[in-house]
Amino acid sequence: MGHTTIKSSYSRLVDRLNRYPEGAPPSELLFKILKMLFSEKEAELVSLLPIKPFTTKKASRIWQMDLVSTQKVLDELAGRAILVDLDQNGESVYALPPPMAGFFEFSLMRVRDDVDQKILSELFYQYLNVEEDFIRDLFTRGETHLGRTFVHEPTLSNENALHVLDYERATYVVKTAFHRAISMCYCRHKMHHVGKACDAPMDICMTFNTTASSLIKHGFARLVDVTEGLDLLQLAYDNNLVQFGENVKQEVNFICNCCGCCCEAMIAARRFAVFNPIHTTNFIPEIDNKNCIGCGKCVIACPVEAMALISANHPDKPKMKKSNLNEDLCLGCGLCVRVCMNDNIRLKSRPTRVITPLNTTHRAVVMAIERGNLQNLIFDNQVLWSHRALAGVLGVILKLPPFKQALANQQVKSRYLETMIIHVQR
Repeated sequence: MGHTTIKSSYSRLVDRLNRYPEGAPPSELLFKILKMLFSEKEAELVSLLPIKPFTTKKASRIWQMDLVSTQKVLDELAGRAILVDLDQNGESVYALPPPMAGFFEFSLMRVRDDVDQKILSELFYQYLNVEEDFIRDLFTRGETHLGRTFVHEPTLSNENALHVLDYERATYVVKTAFHRAISMCYCRHKMHHVGKACDAPMDICMTFNTTASSLIKHGFARLVDVTEGLDLLQLAYDNNLVQFGENVKQEVNFICNCCGCCCEAMIAARRFAVFNPIHTTNFIPEIDNKNCIGCGKCVIACPVEAMALISANHPDKPKMKKSNLNEDLCLGCGLCVRVCMNDNIRLKSRPTRVITPLNTTHRAVVMAIERGNLQNLIFDNQVLWSHRALAGVLGVILKLPPFKQALANQQVKSRYLETMIIHVQR
């Protein structure tokens, strides 16, 4: 095929990716990445897939391809972790994950020779860490974000522990998941190929439930039991890594164990701090300034540079320093509490609790409302007139003045959506 046709196939794939709340801003770098991960034909086929999970029969109808050929393509894509395949009542159901958290990360979660991972890593680094549009778009649009911080559990006091809900504990996620898997950290693997990796543990990326099941099946992650999962979580604690996980209460699909230097979430938290790109825990550190000796260990440990040393204003010791917290930057992870030499930092509850979406569906819908593409998420197949009409109505609502749209968003979040999802699940 000619250059124009190739370009249009990948352009249609980009359009498809951007129908989901977590999209991918077009750029030449993105096209280069997609050309490494998808053949031209695959890009064309995947661009036609629905947002909602689908069966082989559904893909066959969409692609106008026989079932055997369709199954072969789907299996090939799932085998490369482009698609996630799930088992529902004995039938395989497929879904195209967003680029992040999704097939971008999956491509570097194991060593493989079917793609040049060094070149791919360099492209990811330029697209995500230099060009910035993708990371800014992913982490700063809307009020509801992809990920949240888990509190560093060893630092919880007995009083704190009374106020921590189950879903706020990484240990609870490990214990209750129906599948749990470990794989190579995408962020540090990428940084390794560009010569910027730190020495934090590499094989410590955690996936759970349906995502873990698919990655295990295709060799992108290995199955672990609860005991090993908790041991690896302790290894993360020992290395002062932050637990950054999916921003949902039920069936969390991933928890990354993040360092401040390699991991995109922590880099985004520093770079776009004013937009609060990561949901915090419900805690915040409190420093005992009278006894702080200004050792600086908390400053070094903080992954988002929320801690700093300032003058202690001591009349007899003009060079003496003390720790100072920028609460607007703080994730509430608790790493500073862990490293404080004299136990001069403790966690206290934030005055207002952080709202966490019920599940992936809840989060996706709220993100879509805030980002103005709810019609894409709900009315996936706009062939029927009724679907087109409803999509048009939603499109009008989403173009209302900001204050009216914000009011509608709050009503959906607080009154209706969670109740509706629970009712449907029953």
